[in-house]
Amino acid sequence: MILNMYDRNRLYNRLVYKMQTIKHMRYNRYMFTSKSLNKPYVSQILLRLGLAFVFAYAGVGSLRDPNEWIGYLPHFLAAASYAHVLIKVFALTELGLATWLLSGKFVRYAAAASALMLGGIVLANPADLIITFRDVGLACMALALVFAV
Repeated sequence: MILNMYDRNRLYNRLVYKMQTIKHMRYNRYMFTSKSLNKPYVSQILLRLGLAFVFAYAGVGSLRDPNEWIGYLPHFLAAASYAHVLIKVFALTELGLATWLLSGKFVRYAAAASALMLGGIVLANPADLIITFRDVGLACMALALVFAV
């Protein structure tokens, strides 16, 4: 069987594609074994789980007992008559972000929204840095996830 140059190139490209597919399947087979603990995918999952836990915990806690969480609002908002509504809206926003991070869809945008929210919390409460200093680390986690995805 004699192949012209076009057919030889097509056959070669098909073989190369199959070899890449097999190599990719081999990579996926070892996704969660000791051989892959240094893979970037595992770190992305851990970052997503950590951020989602923080947002879910804060969201559920502030929905259960809004009076306990009202002190974390900026002082000019905590004195407002609609502070309970703000806490509930913020709690639903946090639960939405947690769900979005866990879903794995558009993770870069979810992480960017998380970083903006956490950065906003720190900037809105400069006097409470003794409490909000943890949010700086969480915002950096979110930014790491933005650039890792």
